[in-house]
Amino acid sequence: MPPTSTDAFSFSGDWSGQLVATAIHTGHDLRDDIASHLVLDEDTRLREEDPFTDLIGAECPARVVVHRSRFEVDLNRPREEAVYRRPEDAWDLHVWREAELPDDLTEGSLAVHDAFYAALGERLDAVAARGPFVLYDVHSYNHRRDGADEPEAPGGENPEVNVGTGSLDRDRWGDVVDVFMSTLAGTDTAGGEIDVRENVRFKGANLCAWVHERYPDHGVALALEFKKTYMDEWTGQPDRARIADLARALGQTVDPVLRALAATGGSGQFARG
Repeated sequence: MPPTSTDAFSFSGDWSGQLVATAIHTGHDLRDDIASHLVLDEDTRLREEDPFTDLIGAECPARVVVHRSRFEVDLNRPREEAVYRRPEDAWDLHVWREAELPDDLTEGSLAVHDAFYAALGERLDAVAARGPFVLYDVHSYNHRRDGADEPEAPGGENPEVNVGTGSLDRDRWGDVVDVFMSTLAGTDTAGGEIDVRENVRFKGANLCAWVHERYPDHGVALALEFKKTYMDEWTGQPDRARIADLARALGQTVDPVLRALAATGGSGQFARG
């Protein structure tokens, strides 16, 4: 089970450098008033969250972890879409006791959305003041949706790591993306080299778009979707060794990516901080 926290989100690590990792869907916590209206069962909710993505990003120098469940507020959606009010907002899942969540509860959740982006913006403004930066937006995705005993989705359409660059200016920052992908793919793990491909399943969503809009000359946001081969997506049981492998592999991309960033769009040589 993901760790709990009284805070909606937290910042950690060394923010004096130019690379940040976020885990905005790893949270499982709910406000008490939200939890009392929820009818979605625990297993389904956990399956649609991104457990352990905070651990995958743990070797990156600066980190953001969101502790609240996406079923309270989805920070990877625009504000007006960030609360799942109806089943069609949440993959046709029946989430709430009522036909729609009451407005006062919705506003409380949107306040978390506002607070998160305000706090992250304040942090990233200081990072951007030093020059271009990279943000790893770490997520995960299911690949056994047909059932626990059914075959997994075809590997050709489901890379182990999908790198989403849909809102990125690739003409300017393409070398940074290429270095990231080649470094991560070339990392030797217990499961062999990592299958890393771009925009196969996902192209990135609100957080990356927000970074690119707010910091058009400085922000390089990569939406990283790790296939849930590091856990059993039906039981929630983690493979701790595989998580450690992926964390190490992602951590090893930091220095090459920062060198590529400095060569492509920055002045001077960036370091971890």
